[in-house]
Amino acid sequence: MASSRNRTLRVEEQEKKQLLAQCATKKSNMQLSDFTDNVFCEDVLELVDKLPERSVDLLFLDPPYNLTKSFGGSVFRQSTVEKYSAWMRTWFPRLLPALKPTASVYMCSDWRTSGIVQAIVSEHLIVRNRITWQREKGRGAQSNWKNCAEDIWFATVSEEYTFNVDKVKNRRKVIAPYKTKDGKPKDWEETDEGKYRLTFPSNLWNDITVPFWSMPENTEHPTQKPEKLVARVLLASTNEGDVVLDPFAGSGTTAVVCKKLGRTSIAIEVEPDYCALIQKRLQLTEPNSAIQGYNNGAFDSRNA
Repeated sequence: MASSRNRTLRVEEQEKKQLLAQCATKKSNMQLSDFTDNVFCEDVLELVDKLPERSVDLLFLDPPYNLTKSFGGSVFRQSTVEKYSAWMRTWFPRLLPALKPTASVYMCSDWRTSGIVQAIVSEHLIVRNRITWQREKGRGAQSNWKNCAEDIWFATVSEEYTFNVDKVKNRRKVIAPYKTKDGKPKDWEETDEGKYRLTFPSNLWNDITVPFWSMPENTEHPTQKPEKLVARVLLASTNEGDVVLDPFAGSGTTAVVCKKLGRTSIAIEVEPDYCALIQKRLQLTEPNSAIQGYNNGAFDSRNA
């Protein structure tokens, strides 16, 4: 039965107070060391102007989409395109002074907000690509296409930026194992598990499994991003020790993956329940630093 194998991570009421006590608090004058590897239970607008200038290597943004959805104790309500755009402009430009000249930005969106995100990001940064990833889940519709994909806009501050393509290659089974004239594998290798080749990553990600009840990373957050997705972003656009800012931290996936991959995180989340959840997830990375779908320096196919 599913319930006996349900590994969804929850925070019990009796442990919440202790976990929240581990969160950092804002001060009048803050240095970078006050931010790094900390979780702030704050609205991003309360902290954004305290971030040290030119200190962040990567900005990962997963703001609420323009949908009515409950997040812990609050509700984000759908509004007009104009009002949603105006809301984004209250915080997005104010984050940019914290970015290094070599920094990258990744912003998540759904089909309704994708055009808005592109327009606003393009006003300030160099847009490099639009990544589309298949969520696999989604409700069927009788009079429309099933919605099971989201976008991630990739941008940089300047022409100088980090992109470690060899860190994010995909491991794919070889269907036609061609060999050279001397009988050696051509662009593939044979392992104990079979014949595989490493392929360059594209902007279409169809190998991401959305966390579900039997996965240890699963939480009850309604829009949780998979660790595999965030790992791909961090491995491509940061190096070990780099500073990663997530001002809409949610369930804490960015902070968790930063810890697993040796990056430095700054997590800001307004909902106390989710802040406690982030702290609990961070504690659990100590005995288990594995990332589902990422093995031996490459990304496996879905459910490989």
